[in-house]
Amino acid sequence: MFRSTKSFYYLPCAHRQWRDDGHCSYVHGYDRSVHLEFQCKELDDKMWVMDFGGLKQIKAWLENLFDHTLLINEDDPEMAFFEEMDRKGLCQLRVMPNIGMEGSAQYIFEYIDNWLNEQTNGRVQLYSVECKENEKNSAIYFRDDVAGLA
Repeated sequence: MFRSTKSFYYLPCAHRQWRDDGHCSYVHGYDRSVHLEFQCKELDDKMWVMDFGGLKQIKAWLENLFDHTLLINEDDPEMAFFEEMDRKGLCQLRVMPNIGMEGSAQYIFEYIDNWLNEQTNGRVQLYSVECKENEKNSAIYFRDDVAGLA
C-alpha cells in the first residue's frame, strides 16, 4: 500500500457552533487548513499515488467552501437571519450539516473520495482528512475499511 499527502492552507472563514454554551456560539473565525492523505495499491504511470497537479478542481472547491465565507449548521435556529445577510451581500453563506472540525473533515472526505473514485477509476482512495481551525485544534476523519481498494 502506498500513501501520499497534500495540504491546503489559508482558508479564512467564520462560523458558529450554536449548540455551545460558551464563546463558540458567537460568530468567530479561523484560518483553516485541510490535509488530505491518499492511498493506492498501484502507482500511476508517473509512479505517483496522486498527481497533485490534477487537484485544481479540489482546490477551487475548498476555496469556494472556506475562503472568506460564513459557515452555518443546517439546523441553526438563526438560519433566516444568516440567509438575509447573504442576500444583502454581507457574507458568503455556506450551509453544512456540521461546520465543526469533525463535521467538516467528514464532509470534505465524502466529497473528495467520490471525486477520486470517478477521476482514477477506483485506483486511488482518500485515507484521511484532517481539518485544522488553527495550529492547536484539529479533527481527523479516516477510512477504516480498505477492502474496497481496487
